Amino acid sequence: MHSFQDPLRRGARVAPNKVAVICGEDRLTFRELETRIHKLSAVLQGFDLSPGDRVAIIANNCHRYIEVYLAVPSNGLVLVPLSTRSTIAEIAFALSDADVRVVITDRKLDSIGTSVAHVITIPDEYEEALGQASPIDYLDQPNEETLAGLFYTGGTTGRSKGVMLTHGNLLANAWTAIAWAHLSEEDRWLVMAPMFHAAGTCLVIASIWLTATQIVLGTFAPKEALDIIERERATGTLAVPTMMLAINDVMATSPRDVSSLRLLSHGASPAPIEILKQSHHHFPTAEMLHLYGTTESSPIASIFAHEERHLADAKAGSIGVPAVGVDLAVLDPDDNELGAGEVGEIAIRGNNVMKGYWNLPEESERALRSGWYHTGDLGMVDNDGYFFLIDRLKDMVITGGENVYTIEVEDALYRHPKVQEAAVFGVPDPKWGEAVHAVVVPREDVTPGEIIAFLRTQLAGYKLPKQIDLRQSPLPKSGAGKILKRDLREPFWSGHTTRIGN
Repeated sequence: MHSFQDPLRRGARVAPNKVAVICGEDRLTFRELETRIHKLSAVLQGFDLSPGDRVAIIANNCHRYIEVYLAVPSNGLVLVPLSTRSTIAEIAFALSDADVRVVITDRKLDSIGTSVAHVITIPDEYEEALGQASPIDYLDQPNEETLAGLFYTGGTTGRSKGVMLTHGNLLANAWTAIAWAHLSEEDRWLVMAPMFHAAGTCLVIASIWLTATQIVLGTFAPKEALDIIERERATGTLAVPTMMLAINDVMATSPRDVSSLRLLSHGASPAPIEILKQSHHHFPTAEMLHLYGTTESSPIASIFAHEERHLADAKAGSIGVPAVGVDLAVLDPDDNELGAGEVGEIAIRGNNVMKGYWNLPEESERALRSGWYHTGDLGMVDNDGYFFLIDRLKDMVITGGENVYTIEVEDALYRHPKVQEAAVFGVPDPKWGEAVHAVVVPREDVTPGEIIAFLRTQLAGYKLPKQIDLRQSPLPKSGAGKILKRDLREPFWSGHTTRIGN
């Protein structure tokens, strides 16, 4: 049975002196990486943790993130990666919900009010602890069924949900990644998507398993990313559409030598065709590859290889075909599989699909019914087996690659004493793909600026509405009294073939 221990063990034995991770001025060989992870194991075991205990990380990308990502599950513990963009209130909820014992972070956390017993700050306390530790063996011998991580997503019920991913789930994704990235030991993979996202770490295990080198960018900056590609001769990377747009803008005015890049993959949200055309122009040697998936699928579910060949044909905008080891289907409301051209809910099946939601058995059962994970995305499949997204069943907006669950924003709006009714939905945006938009019926005079200022105390910045539309008349409702969001958002999407930003 495989676990997180196996990729690093192989990497350190097969290529001990090869550079495994480049992070700024730091370069770690596979042997050095393994030694540091075994020292981190000693630090964690010094906290008197038991297998299954939770350890959170809240930090920007760095080689230490990779160390924590590997060390925590390898010791039979459960990793809880939390967004650096979350508010203290959002972080405190996740830490409490997961009953986190240890937090490893590069920022100061106040008033988290949870059962956290130990906080290690990066880099100083972290490096001091490793410097005083001696490498030791792992605390436990996990297997494929052992829980490896809790990856928190926004909650459609107004609360965040911890997606339970096992060692087997994440290793299945690693094998899938090896296939879609055509990964080999010759590759030099640039990690520039945030590692608190499942997509940001989707090649960590695969790269170590095959002894490919990873180059870690702390926080995304387009000029720095391009400098790294040119200087380090990076061969591949994964971006969200807003990153691609930013890089295209720099390449248009200050081009770099990016001839080493053979794979430019993108995901998290559909990319506008114009951005893809620009990227193909600026990165002519790179295959463009669209990845579709969810946190619940570890994350990759489908791939659209060589997307640059289809930017002007009927396949443009597709999410591709099922990834190796993954099944996709379009289901009707009774979970029957639909035929080509029929619209239904996209469902995923495979060893990459989550174990369930942390402490939410009813939601887990609903999402995983009939042997499939139900994504909440509406789509169709054509006669060639290519899948297309059409709309969303769940009230979610993907803006700049970040998931925003509209009920969470609505809950915050309703906390404002001057808000009587509120509806939140996504509208098309040329830069972000989709933008969060709110329609509010006030109880008394209030300005959009006042509401936004209030929301800033409640929500992470990317969840804030880009625009608030104030209306005096009641919002449209169904016979059952439910606000008809589709009626509110339809004018914004008029002329678009789908109701998902791309």
